[in-house]
Amino acid sequence: MDGLSPRAAATRQRILDAALAEFAEKGLAGARVDEIALRAGANKRMLYAHFGSKEELWLVVLEAAYAAKRAEERGLRVEALPPEEAMRRLVEFNLRYTAAHPEFVALLNQENIHRAAYLQRSEGVPALYSPLLGQIGAVLARGVEAGVFRQGVDPVQLYITIVGLGHFFVANQHTLSTVLGAELGTEAALAARERHAVEVVLGYLRP
Repeated sequence: MDGLSPRAAATRQRILDAALAEFAEKGLAGARVDEIALRAGANKRMLYAHFGSKEELWLVVLEAAYAAKRAEERGLRVEALPPEEAMRRLVEFNLRYTAAHPEFVALLNQENIHRAAYLQRSEGVPALYSPLLGQIGAVLARGVEAGVFRQGVDPVQLYITIVGLGHFFVANQHTLSTVLGAELGTEAALAARERHAVEVVLGYLRP
């Protein structure tokens, strides 16, 4: 962070890392500042100096989690891929990222319990997604021009579907495994879900 000494920046990052773990395990209401400070090897005074309050720390952690996902998503460079491959990569990425980051799922579930009361205060997170929707719209347009995608697909609805196909599977893995009598926590189950999700999205997009 600009203006911080290397030592202060390192302390701030340790607090963020500790807060992510604590919030993912216990949610905003259950997390304790004392425990976050202990995990970070810091003290409460340092935490309050950097973030002001537990609620402000929650928002910073949430924003950082969204930013980390978008940074990796941008690395896909979908604008440089053929339309069908671009969509395939987006579906695969969103499923795999969600599976690899259960803490992201936990944070989103908690923020939804709070009806996005904290996220609504963020200017940065919505700004991260406007370019993504623009990229998806451009991929769709290229697909239509190439004759591989149908016309009239809403980028917002498509992205919600892509994310939902992965997020629901990962977030509800334990309950689904129980009620369906299937072990969905394995790599084989994840790979099967990945194939299915790709087929669903590409099948929907065909002219």
